[in-house]
Amino acid sequence: MSLKTDRRLIPTSMHWGTYFAEVENGKLVAVHDYEKDPAPAIIGPGIVDAVDDAVRVRRPMIRKGWLEKGPTSREGRGGEPFVAVPWDEALDMASAELKRIREQHGNKAIFGGSYGWSSSGRFHHAQSQVHRFLNCIGGYVRHVDTYSYAAGQVIIPHVVGPFADLLNKHTTWPVIAEHSELVVMFGGVPVKNGQVTSGGVGRHTVFEGLKTAYEMGVEFVNISPIRNDIVDLVEADWIAPRPNTDAALMLALAHVLYSEGLHNEDFLAEYTTGFEKFLPYLLGEKDGQPKTPEWAAAITEVPAEEIRMLARRMANGRTMIMTAWSIQRGDHGEQPFWLTVLLAAMLGQIGLPGGGFGLGYGSENGIGNPVELFKWPALPQGRNPVEDFIPVARISDMLLNPGGSFVYDGQTRTYPDIKAVYWAGGNPFHHHQDLNRLVKAIRQPDTVFVNEIWWTAMARHADFVFPTTTALERNDLSMTHWEQTIVAMQKAIEPVGESRHDYDVFTGLAERLGVADAFTEGRDEEGWLRHLWDQARQRAAEAEFELPDLEIFREIGTMEVLKPKKPMVLLAAFREDPEANPLQTPSGKIELYSETIESFGYADCPGHPMWIEPYEWLGAPVAETYPLHLISNQPKTRLHSQLDSGAISRGSKIKDREPMSMNPVDAAARGIGNGDVVRIYNDRGACLAGVIVTDAVRPGVVQLSTGAWYDPEEPGVIGSLCKHGNPNVLTRDKGTSSLGQGPSAHSVLVEVEKYHGTPPPVTSFVPPPIEQKA
Repeated sequence: MSLKTDRRLIPTSMHWGTYFAEVENGKLVAVHDYEKDPAPAIIGPGIVDAVDDAVRVRRPMIRKGWLEKGPTSREGRGGEPFVAVPWDEALDMASAELKRIREQHGNKAIFGGSYGWSSSGRFHHAQSQVHRFLNCIGGYVRHVDTYSYAAGQVIIPHVVGPFADLLNKHTTWPVIAEHSELVVMFGGVPVKNGQVTSGGVGRHTVFEGLKTAYEMGVEFVNISPIRNDIVDLVEADWIAPRPNTDAALMLALAHVLYSEGLHNEDFLAEYTTGFEKFLPYLLGEKDGQPKTPEWAAAITEVPAEEIRMLARRMANGRTMIMTAWSIQRGDHGEQPFWLTVLLAAMLGQIGLPGGGFGLGYGSENGIGNPVELFKWPALPQGRNPVEDFIPVARISDMLLNPGGSFVYDGQTRTYPDIKAVYWAGGNPFHHHQDLNRLVKAIRQPDTVFVNEIWWTAMARHADFVFPTTTALERNDLSMTHWEQTIVAMQKAIEPVGESRHDYDVFTGLAERLGVADAFTEGRDEEGWLRHLWDQARQRAAEAEFELPDLEIFREIGTMEVLKPKKPMVLLAAFREDPEANPLQTPSGKIELYSETIESFGYADCPGHPMWIEPYEWLGAPVAETYPLHLISNQPKTRLHSQLDSGAISRGSKIKDREPMSMNPVDAAARGIGNGDVVRIYNDRGACLAGVIVTDAVRPGVVQLSTGAWYDPEEPGVIGSLCKHGNPNVLTRDKGTSSLGQGPSAHSVLVEVEKYHGTPPPVTSFVPPPIEQKA
C-alpha cells in the first residue's frame, strides 16, 4: 500500500533566479529553474538543505553576558554563549533597551545598519523594514552609497551625472551584438557575477548577450589578472596587468590616441569640457613624465607595443569599453572609472549604438538587460529626521572614533557616538574590510540587535538575535526595475523553528514602543501585499500596460512585462542634441576636468583623472615582505555570503576551506600543490584556504573569493586565525579617497605558505553554545 504524498510546485523569486519550489509533505525537496531562463544560475539548489540546516537560528537569543550584566558586558561579543528566550520576553527587553538609549542619548545614537541583499520581494525587504521601524521611533544614523560601487557612485555624478540614472540606461546586449566590433573589458565580464540581480532574476542574459555578440562577430579583449573573468566561449584576447594599475594603462592608451591623432577632436569640443586642462598631465608638461606606453609598461608589466596595438585597434572601429565595478574597489578607485569615460570620449563614440562605455556589465544581470524602465512600488520607509550619516564602508571608523571628523565628497562631517546598532538583512562580517578591526569596533556600542536567518558572524557578535524567515516561508511580490519577469512569491513551507517575518518582529517592538499604528498602518502581510499590488496596477495603467487582479496573478505565478519599445543606447539623446538634453553636471557636458572636485583640494583625488600609486600593490616596497596580490572577487557558488552553508557552496570547498587559486610559478616556489591547505597572511590577519593551481591567474596574484563565513580559531579573540578562508581578515579598512571613501578591498598584498599538520576543524556551520533560560 503506497502512502499518499502532498506534492506541490510553488513559484518564488530569489536574487539569483526565479524558481518553482517543490514541496512534499511540507518539506522543501528541490527548486526547479524558470522554464524561460536561458542560463540558470548554479546557486539556487543551495537553499534546499540550507533552509532547515543545523545553523538556522530557531529561537530568540540573548548573549549570556548581556542577559546577566547588560551593556557593560560588551567585551564578550563574539565569544560568549547565547541564551534562548521566549519571544515576548526578548521583545520586552529589546524595546526597553531601545527606549533607554533614545531617552539618554537620542536617536542619533542608533545606527540602522542594513547593508546587504536581504531577500527578494517588495514587502519583506529587510532594509525597508528596519528603516521604516527606526523612522517610526524617531530616526537613525544611516549610510550612503554601496560596497559594490561606492567610489564610482560618487565620482560619476561629477563627470556625467547621477550614477543610478546611468546604470538604468546602459546600452543593451542586443545593441552591442548588432553594432559593436570590439569590446574592451577592464575587469572582464564575469558570468558568475551576472548570476544575480538585487530584487530577483527572471532571465539570465549576460551569457546570452556575450554568446550572441560573439556569434555576430564581435571581438573581445579581457584586461584582468584573471583569465576566466570572461567565458572561454568568446575567445577573448587576454591582457593581464598588475592589479590596481588600470589607470596607468588607460592613460597610456589615451596618450597613443592623442599622439597618433586617433582621437575625435570634434566630439571632445562639442560634448566635453576640460580636456585641455587634462592634456598637460597626459603629455608630461605638468609633472615631467609623459604617460607613454613605455611609462605604463613599467607599472603594469604590459608590453608597450601591446598597449599601442590595443589603442589603434580601439580607434579602428566601433568599440565598447566595459569597466567592471571591481576595478573601482581599490585604492584611488575613482580614477579608472573617470578614465573609462575619458577614453570613450576621446574615441568619440559615446551615444552611438555599440560604442561608448559601460560600468558594470556582468557585475549584475540587470546591467544591459533589455527592459522598459518603470518604477515599481515599495514599502515606504518614512522620513528620517536624523541628519547624521556615514559613507557605507566607514562602519569601524564610526564606532571606533565617536566625535572624530571625516571628509566625503566636499563635506567635512563628524562621526556620531553610536550606542545601539540594529542590523537586518546583511552580514558586515562578509563585506567589510579588516575583520579584526571590525571585531574591536563592534564591541563599542552598548547593544547590538540583529534579525537573522542563520548563525552568521554578525549574529554571533550580537546581543539580541531575532530568528527571521526566508522567502520560502512567506508571501511576497518580486518586481524589480532591471528585469522583465515579475513573480507572485508564495509561501512554500512553514517558518522554521520559531522564526518570524521581519515585519512581525518590528511590529512587536513597535507595539511596545507605542508606534504600532504608524508602523503597520493597520495592515498585516496580506494587507500590505494588496496595497502594493494595487499601486503597481495603477502605475501600470498610467504607463499603458495592464496587470491582472492579485488572485489571477497568483494563479499565473509569473509574468513577463516591460519589453523595451526601442533599443537602449547610453547617452544617445545627449549626443543627438546636447543643448536640449544636457547632462546633470555643472557644464551640462561630460567633465574631463571638474572645477568642483578641484575646489575640494583633495591630494588623493584632484580635478582631473590621473595615476596615483596605491598604498599596497606589487610595485610597492611592502611587496618584498608580502609578494602576492590578493584578489577577493565574487564567488560562483553563492551570492556574497548567502547560502554558504548550503550544499552548492560547501561542495566547492577544499578540505572544508574556501578554494584559493594561484599560478603554478608561485605555487612551485612555495612547495604548494593542488588540494593543499595553505595559510594566507599579512600584518592584519591570517586565514586558511584550499589551493587550486592554475594558469588562469597571472603570476604574483592569488584569488580568494569573498563570502566564506568568518570562523576564528578562538571566537572573540582579535587576530585569531580564520579557519575557513574569509579574505577580509587580510584586507585594509581604508577609503578609496577623500572623495568617495569607498572600500578598497582589492588593494592588498599577502604571503602564502603551506599549512603543515592537521588543520583545525571548520565550525562556521555549527551554532554557538546555546543555554536554556533558567
